[in-house]
Amino acid sequence: MKKISASIHLFVLAIIFMAALPIQAQTPSDMNRFIDELMGRMTVNEKIGQLNLVTAGEATTGSVVSTDVEIKISEGKIGGIFSMTTPKRIRAAQELAVNQSRLKIPLIFGLDVIHGYKTIFPIPLGLAATWDMGLVEETARIAAVEASADGLNWTFSPMVDISRDARWGRISEGSGEDTYLTSRIAEAMVHGYQGNDLMADNTLMACVKHFALYGAAEAGRDYNATDMSLHRMYNEYLPPYKAAIDAGAGSVMTSFNDINGVPATANKWLMTDVLRDQWGFGGFVVTDYTAVNELIDHGLGNLQEVSARSLQAGIDMDMVGEGFLTTLKKSLDEGRVSEADIDRACRRVLEAKYKLGLFDDPFRYCDESRAEEAILHPAHLAKAREAAGKSFVLLKNDGHVLPLKKSGTVALIGPLANTGSNMPGTWSVSADLEHTPSLLEGMREVLGNRVNIIHHHGSNLLEDADYQERATMFGRAIPRDNRPEEAILAEAVAAAQQADVIVAALGESSEMSGESSSRADIGIPAIQQRLLAELLKTGKPVVLVLFTGRPLTLTWEEEQVPTILNAWFGGTETGKAVADVLFGDVNPSGKLPVTFPRHVGQVPLYYSHKNTGRPLADEQWFQKFRSNYLDVPNEPLYPFGYGLSYTTFVYGDVTLSSDSLQSIGSLAVSVEVSNAGEYTGEEVIQLYIRDVVGSVTRPVKELKGFRKIRLEPGQSERVTFKLTVDDLKFYDAHLDYVAEPGEFVVFVGTNSRDTREARFVLAD
Repeated sequence: MKKISASIHLFVLAIIFMAALPIQAQTPSDMNRFIDELMGRMTVNEKIGQLNLVTAGEATTGSVVSTDVEIKISEGKIGGIFSMTTPKRIRAAQELAVNQSRLKIPLIFGLDVIHGYKTIFPIPLGLAATWDMGLVEETARIAAVEASADGLNWTFSPMVDISRDARWGRISEGSGEDTYLTSRIAEAMVHGYQGNDLMADNTLMACVKHFALYGAAEAGRDYNATDMSLHRMYNEYLPPYKAAIDAGAGSVMTSFNDINGVPATANKWLMTDVLRDQWGFGGFVVTDYTAVNELIDHGLGNLQEVSARSLQAGIDMDMVGEGFLTTLKKSLDEGRVSEADIDRACRRVLEAKYKLGLFDDPFRYCDESRAEEAILHPAHLAKAREAAGKSFVLLKNDGHVLPLKKSGTVALIGPLANTGSNMPGTWSVSADLEHTPSLLEGMREVLGNRVNIIHHHGSNLLEDADYQERATMFGRAIPRDNRPEEAILAEAVAAAQQADVIVAALGESSEMSGESSSRADIGIPAIQQRLLAELLKTGKPVVLVLFTGRPLTLTWEEEQVPTILNAWFGGTETGKAVADVLFGDVNPSGKLPVTFPRHVGQVPLYYSHKNTGRPLADEQWFQKFRSNYLDVPNEPLYPFGYGLSYTTFVYGDVTLSSDSLQSIGSLAVSVEVSNAGEYTGEEVIQLYIRDVVGSVTRPVKELKGFRKIRLEPGQSERVTFKLTVDDLKFYDAHLDYVAEPGEFVVFVGTNSRDTREARFVLAD
């Protein structure tokens, strides 16, 4: 841990929560005049150069690495670089641009700062489980402070793709299945990254991704096609992107998938008609990694053809593939694109650089002393530990096994018990893995000598060595024990027999979810399940600490294991945070942002489904000629919004200020919540509505509000929500945004399943 003076400590804390004032006031007219003058001096080739984004290769997220970068910078053929870090390296690249290129146009520098920079916070799906928008914004603010101190000014985040298919690996990188929750998180993250002023040197320009519908890839297979109705698109999948844009996000990234037959990167309806004309987006659009080139495999033509089509669709910057750089001039000469097309894209890139203050000071992000002060600051690590503890979801606690006593002997067993490099989770490309404690190390640091900890790895992560190698990419492999499984199990059981309680650290490794990490079987790997079965046979209390980047099928575990704590991947301070929760220093308060299925055959599975014309009767899992399965219930194992606590929260009846809502005005929805247990705890009160009769079919429930409160034992609080007509609006069959008069049900409760309800009418 760094030792920093009190004055520096206060300084760093101050810059986390406020952006510095700009050096000089700038107006849109100032920017327009500046860019008009600059573009008047640019050649066509220099304009095209601004549309070229290359990688420096520090964190490669695709199969292509850029070449001859220094020469191209000097020749004005590069507009930005990603995967280059540190003020020293970035200054050197920026000096090439502003000293050797003809027009001295500065570069923009980006990176996938997804859930923290060096201080890593829970994976986005875990952060969503906190249901704490202030905390989410703080994590993005800290990420911006650290990343900008290391020379960066652009992040490819937030990822706001709705996903309802746990097979899709990148579900870990988003906020889950719900439109409303994801929209609120999108706003919070944009505000955290961009602060109050992008010209401040401690902010990052946000990039909303992946536009659009990427999380709805067919069969949960990454990069696959997406096909859905406009009605579903506008009501369920597009709102989070719009929320981020309305919050001021400066850039947007395209998705890999096609949308109703046209890949996003070449989809003019999506990139221009919706994004620009309907939503009024004024920033710039960048492709995902080599997305222009991949249009060839989509079947849209050769590189020149797909590059021209992408530009005309509304794309402004080409990531890595260099299709724009190598073909647009030829397309211009042949009349396939116009200079106005090129000018439009170039202007948007230059505007982004202007808004970041790079023309005023190209080296504003290159102060090496800032990196020394800000990165991995103790205050940042403390916030990471808090965020991790709040993200964990207690799925089961029969017999009140948790919290554990800070005495006796604990057997910590499992392949994920002593692997610090896996704790940050996927998409933590800049993490300091050498200084990330494992669960074992975190428990020992938190507990000291008060608890005797016996450790054994228990089993290999997976059975097949080759699969293990693929599933633990980027140097985060778990050492493999090549002895017979029976011998390893015997040792693990012998260790467990010496303990008072067993903590089993099982699940996925960090890279078993994330990009290009789809899984058809979303259960705990069989070899680990066999270990768990043997541990249960000891008769000792067993606590399953589950590491995962997606919902897993835990039907057997729910039946057999008394206590299950879902830890996701909690970031840099995961090990300590898990110890905090296991031993009662932190009362778990996380709530699932995504439904956990009983069986993979149920997916896609989500709470806000339609009722169908043949719904099942309540509390019945099979009826003939109804919309159901023959072999499993329709209901999930754990519903959206679910999560237990060490204490007990009791809900009173839902009361309404009126039995009708007028077109102008609001309706107050109130409920009293009491802490009837023995521990101080936090509870997320969730409000859902149902439109009973509509011109189109409507979901059985939709989240429309939530509040997180903290209650002492015996304390009660009345929580009130205000509903307005805007909360009842949706896109109808004509894509008009309307609220239709009629009856509504309002539900309030601890999750999407366990609620109390009341009814009201929206008046004509």
